[in-house]
Amino acid sequence: MKQMYKLDDIDKSILNIIQSDFPLAQRPYLELARTLELTEDEVYNRVIKLYDKGYIRRLGGVFDSKKLGFVSTLVALKVDKSRVDEIAHKINEYYGVTHNYKRDHEFNIWFTLTEKNQKLLDDKLQEISLLQGVHRLLKLPATILFKIGVNFQLKQE
Repeated sequence: MKQMYKLDDIDKSILNIIQSDFPLAQRPYLELARTLELTEDEVYNRVIKLYDKGYIRRLGGVFDSKKLGFVSTLVALKVDKSRVDEIAHKINEYYGVTHNYKRDHEFNIWFTLTEKNQKLLDDKLQEISLLQGVHRLLKLPATILFKIGVNFQLKQE
């Protein structure tokens, strides 16, 4: 379990900025440092600490896969309870898998899979459905896209 860490105003300012305005630059931490009037090392070390303490789960771009020509689907798996962790690890090895979650439900693993085309997507889903311990796979493609962006305002600027 991660030790509780109290955010100060600098941490809050960093989090406010990187949620939606992370600099697309060769040295993004230097750009953040200039904005916040800090050193590049201080910003970088604070981001690492925020990650280590669990305030940041991931730092990366969010792309509209459909606009980029990819196909994707939400997948629900019904898996032997004794094999959930093992199968989740195997699923995570597939390129294109995101948002892999264990659920307290009959369908106990849910993830998204993105591929270059429908055939590759279907081939990977077929492979996954044949993993030992998988009893059922539901493919749940989006019919309407609801993309909700949430930014938490941690400190009033």
